[in-house]
Amino acid sequence: MAIAGSASVNGAGRTSVHPYLQIEQVLTADFNDGDVLTYTGVGGGVEASYEGRRVTATISYDYQRRIGWNGDVEDDDSHSGLAAVHFDAVPGVLSLDAGAMAARASADPRQPVPNFRAADNGAAEVYSAYAGPTLSTHAGPLNVNAAYRLGYVYVDDDSLAGGDFQANQARFDRYTSSTVHNLTASVGMDPGALPFGWTVGGGYVREDMNRLDAAFEGKYARADVVVPVSPTLAVTGGIGVEDQKSSLQNFRRDAGGLPVIDANGRLIADPSRPRLVAYDESGLIWDAGILWRPSPRTELQARVGHRYGGTTFLGSLEHRINRSYALSASIYDNVSSFGRLLVTDLAGVPRGFDQRRDPMTGGPIGIGGCTFGNDPGTGTCFDDALRSIESFNFRNRGANILLSGGRGPWSFGVGASYDTRRYLAPPDSSFILEGVTDKNLSLSASATRELTRTSSFGVGAYAGWFDSGIPGDGSSFLTGVTANYERRLFADNIRAHVAAGLYTSQAGEFDSTVGSLLFGLSYAF
Repeated sequence: MAIAGSASVNGAGRTSVHPYLQIEQVLTADFNDGDVLTYTGVGGGVEASYEGRRVTATISYDYQRRIGWNGDVEDDDSHSGLAAVHFDAVPGVLSLDAGAMAARASADPRQPVPNFRAADNGAAEVYSAYAGPTLSTHAGPLNVNAAYRLGYVYVDDDSLAGGDFQANQARFDRYTSSTVHNLTASVGMDPGALPFGWTVGGGYVREDMNRLDAAFEGKYARADVVVPVSPTLAVTGGIGVEDQKSSLQNFRRDAGGLPVIDANGRLIADPSRPRLVAYDESGLIWDAGILWRPSPRTELQARVGHRYGGTTFLGSLEHRINRSYALSASIYDNVSSFGRLLVTDLAGVPRGFDQRRDPMTGGPIGIGGCTFGNDPGTGTCFDDALRSIESFNFRNRGANILLSGGRGPWSFGVGASYDTRRYLAPPDSSFILEGVTDKNLSLSASATRELTRTSSFGVGAYAGWFDSGIPGDGSSFLTGVTANYERRLFADNIRAHVAAGLYTSQAGEFDSTVGSLLFGLSYAF
């Protein structure tokens, strides 16, 4: 959505840069206890994109300083943003990709919270970035591919220092930061010279967390074949070996055997004790399935196999309904963590995404955790990672679907997901997530209509159900709906917008309904 001029130079690509300053007045009302809170937000940001023959870049960033009008709203800073960059270093052979994000997330897996900026309880600021090269070339009839990704995740939850633990309550350690290395490589041939295609490859992943010197290391090697049985159907199969291990530093305990925490609510490492092993799995992996391409617009893959010590189911679907609408879906099963999952989601952001800022979150990641690409059927939903922050690995299984597109003045996106996490905490370690399996179902939708050249209207909605799996904790249910109107004035340099939202949260005896109203003005340079 342009709010200032854009520049285009022949042969130099198309550039659009829109820095802005803004001021907002926000009112929130709790309909259960009658509390009405107000604050003023001042800040600014930038919306920019570049599209050239070898470089594609998109960024949307917003900063806000929140100034409370009374003691019930604390002054704080909020950063919201998303960036994706693609560079063809050697066209058709070597490319470089990078991305970054800033958002809010739940700091307590017992109590997920929506990521809108007015939410305080249990919310933390999350930052992530990644970068790395991708090689795709040929050596005679052989396809040679390799990729490396370096990712970083940082969580700022200083506002939650001290924690809310009670005596004799099990602990989960607070998250600080992690660094992720992910390397894959393969060589193979397409069907043709042989009646089947084949690939031999391997991968290595390592994550190092700042807290308790926690580390995860995984490596695998496997061989795969693709056997065509008709012009549209092929049978696939693969076999290999894998080794994965997760461990962390032990921690201090008091005379009663309970963990000792510092003033910031963090566990204290005890290097004199043996390291704790949370996960150790190695052995044979295999899977078999089908690849179906009934038309150039549709591709379906489905596999069943053995990995991570049990049966796995994997699948994906891509279907372009027409030029305006498309959908994608997947079924996944992996061993992951908050950090690795967030980096994976970030790497899945389309090169060109919708830069429209959600007034309630401040960035292109909507209230339900999704951002959508400019191309139909593309996008990423971050709610699988951002719904809660924890420092343990977990067996992550689930499915998601995304539908998006637009025609004329309309654009829309819909995302839905269901997943479970079985946490891999060290046995007999007094961690609250030891042996826990949680479940999450989420739905998210947004739509925008351009009313005139200078005005637009948008709506968004989300719903989420979450069961922490922690003994004594019940399920929680969150819903929300937002609407916003925007008008650009004075050669598009002034933008005025008004937004409203209604949010409900239910968890056990806790029942909250909150309304929010926002008025804002911004000036674009």
